[in-house]
Amino acid sequence: MELKEVMAINLRRIRHVKQLTQEELAVQSGLSARYIGSIERADVSATVTVLGQIAAALGVEPAELVTKSR
Repeated sequence: MELKEVMAINLRRIRHVKQLTQEELAVQSGLSARYIGSIERADVSATVTVLGQIAAALGVEPAELVTKSR
């Protein structure tokens, strides 16, 4: 599994746990909802900067977004 797919799965899971919509996460992270959706579909790879913005908005460590679950 590619890293962008791991991030897509983790991002979607964490966002749902935090009960945030893509639009709410977009506002909190300073990104567009369309871009958040693209990351969640693994259509695009997020930069390290974007990874940090999303992690901060979700209140998690960036590593949680890119760590493969067992």
